[in-house]
Amino acid sequence: MSGVGAMPTREARLVFGLLRRGAAAIMAGLMLMPTARADALVALQTFVREARTGSAEFTQTVHAPDGKRRRTSSGTFEFSRPDRFRFTYSKPFEQVIVADGQRLWIHDPELNQVVSRRQAGALASTPAALLAGTQLERQFDLSNEPARDGLEWVKAVPRQPDAGFESLRIGFRGGLPATVEILDGLGQRSVLQFTQLRVNIALPADRMGFVVPKGADLIQQ
Repeated sequence: MSGVGAMPTREARLVFGLLRRGAAAIMAGLMLMPTARADALVALQTFVREARTGSAEFTQTVHAPDGKRRRTSSGTFEFSRPDRFRFTYSKPFEQVIVADGQRLWIHDPELNQVVSRRQAGALASTPAALLAGTQLERQFDLSNEPARDGLEWVKAVPRQPDAGFESLRIGFRGGLPATVEILDGLGQRSVLQFTQLRVNIALPADRMGFVVPKGADLIQQ
């Protein structure tokens, strides 16, 4: 059944939060093109100019403000610029997040529920805005940071105060993104680590589309 304007469940709201503060940042980091230069900001700018498609595996760990581990999740993602991506969370629970260029779709198989909303409103001034690859300097303050943990770092601070996160840092090793750190307004820190990164690969056209499963509850916003 469907409910236009209905409120999403707590689980769906959690996924939207992950999209704003965590999951979407995976795309922002993983879709960076390889570069022989150690300058992380140059790597980001190269991505904006050249990266078209990609895929990777990810592990995400969310830490409380006191630094203790809170939860860990993992899965895969694919992207196709501009504005299209698919996240598939496999552990500890299944969840699919798809942006088809017009709408965001979040499917919770366990609840048999799909939440959908306009993509532009969901991604504005969030880490996922880096995916679009346009007007980065207008949306974010970008700067290089000192190397640490064997990585070269670039920092992105959203210019809009209601972005949902304080800052985003992307760490590079050998010209490839290795880690993304997201700090939210409450001091919670999400750390994302990547493996099996491939860029500019052929992806099936239907990977960036979504069809509501038969019998699923559809909530539109």
